[in-house]
Amino acid sequence: MQKETLDAVKNAYQIEAECISGMLNYFDEEQFAKAVELLKNAPRIGTCGCGHSGIICQHLAHLLCCIEQPARFISPAEAVHGATGFLQAGDVMVFASRGGKTKELLPIIDICKAKGVKIISITENMESPLAVNADAVLKQFVNRETDKYNSQGTTSTTALCMICHALQTALIEETGFKNEQFALIHPGGAVGERLNKK
Repeated sequence: MQKETLDAVKNAYQIEAECISGMLNYFDEEQFAKAVELLKNAPRIGTCGCGHSGIICQHLAHLLCCIEQPARFISPAEAVHGATGFLQAGDVMVFASRGGKTKELLPIIDICKAKGVKIISITENMESPLAVNADAVLKQFVNRETDKYNSQGTTSTTALCMICHALQTALIEETGFKNEQFALIHPGGAVGERLNKK
């Protein structure tokens, strides 16, 4: 491997570490508390995003199911072809878009509002349509992507993932979720073996 390549690899670790550290400077306790309260009380939760954001939204939906908060990822393409029927009044949709203007998501906002579905948005652009139409908006801080062109969804994906992990952490505390509950629904793999060891 070239020295320049190795330097770039090591720098990638530094860039992402600085991003996570810097995110605390943008942490809004009031908005975060609103988001947690909405998720805690939601009968059902949808998550929605495109590209890398969509992949992390799938991860969030799984994290929520792991703590018995019923959730599913709703593909932006499927959302406007009937999949938003999953959501009813009082449910919550979590949108993620760094720029907050992803055109595939905008029609879904209108559907959610018409159905009485609450909106949580995670975005870097606090003046974007996703932010201004949200019931709670969480700031996604990104210093820069790890690649030399500053264009690949790397650090931004890590930042979004960190916010999702923080939400799950808060919900475990606020709902009183017990590890015994997790043991019941996660009997598989090494984790299930450890959780269910007599």
